[in-house]
Amino acid sequence: MRRISLRKISQPMSKNPFKFGSIVDDPHFTNREKEISRVMSLLDSSNHLIIISPRRFGKSSLIFKVVKQTSRPVVSIDLQIITTVEDFAAQLLKRIYRVYHFERVKQMVRNFRIIPTITINPVNNEVDISFQSVSSYLPMLEDVMNLMEKLSNERKKLIIILDEFQEARRINPDLLKQLRSIIQHHKHINYVFIGSQESLMQEIFEKKKSPFYHFGMIMLLGKIPREDFKVYLSKGLHTVTRDNDLISEEILNITNCHPYYTQQLAFVVWNILYQKSVSDIPIRQAIKELILMHDMDYEILWNTFNRTDKKVLIGLSLSGLTPLMEAFFRKYNIGASSTAFSSLKRLLRNGYITKNVNRYEIDDPFFSLWIKERREK
Repeated sequence: MRRISLRKISQPMSKNPFKFGSIVDDPHFTNREKEISRVMSLLDSSNHLIIISPRRFGKSSLIFKVVKQTSRPVVSIDLQIITTVEDFAAQLLKRIYRVYHFERVKQMVRNFRIIPTITINPVNNEVDISFQSVSSYLPMLEDVMNLMEKLSNERKKLIIILDEFQEARRINPDLLKQLRSIIQHHKHINYVFIGSQESLMQEIFEKKKSPFYHFGMIMLLGKIPREDFKVYLSKGLHTVTRDNDLISEEILNITNCHPYYTQQLAFVVWNILYQKSVSDIPIRQAIKELILMHDMDYEILWNTFNRTDKKVLIGLSLSGLTPLMEAFFRKYNIGASSTAFSSLKRLLRNGYITKNVNRYEIDDPFFSLWIKERREK
């Protein structure tokens, strides 16, 4: 077993420098200087931005870091939590009340063609809003979105962030067409469309028949460059070990520079070293802890896959990045290519695997190791 060199910690209340699971800002935000510059430049113009990347690559952290620097008003909504167009309009209006003066918004809402039900929580003054279901939702949607345009101005333009925008079609098949008909007239708003399903997002913004064809600048957000990530990790681990460079390299070998899982593994490794509880190589010990922590979740998830999905995931867990799919299918006896490619497409769409050019990998490296461990047992 390799002996790890621990540092003597002079400050007993040192804080773990790594963060995962939520939107991060300094000092946890890593690099992305080029992307920050591009986003800032675009938001300073009259154009709109589309950010596409797999889940947990830091899309939200990136846009909110930039928005924070602009000091401009922001309305943000995650379309995954939206059920109907009425719900979408209500949630947008609720966020408008948070950003702009209550009485000003209230006066303008009185002119809506469909008046919402508005209640105020007396404890925290939080506004709750609902629209009744109607035969035509267009007037309701127009009134809410045009209200945002009226409240905005050239000096301090509103930024509207629509996260997981590919969900718009699920909410209503006509929502994209209706949104486009409204948004195209807005002059004082920058729209930011964020999505984690690349194929669906590109279909929305790249297909000529789509209402949102070439509606904004597309940014494909990749992983953080390995050397930049290594510098960041090494700096954080420097407080607890002299082997910070070596351990940083090993962390990136496991996570393949995935932003979320790199932060997660580094967080656990730092805790192990800080507590001086190293009974094994710290990376190995941290992985054991993470797999044990998620064992039940992984088991429940595994049982949701069909047989072909399971074969594909087993093959990827044993092979790592896989460029030649036909040979891969034969090696793991996955079956007909059409069935196997359907499985790949489904796993991609649901975020369980990711694709880089023609190379596939399981998104969660610890889930991959869990599968491999179960197979070996």
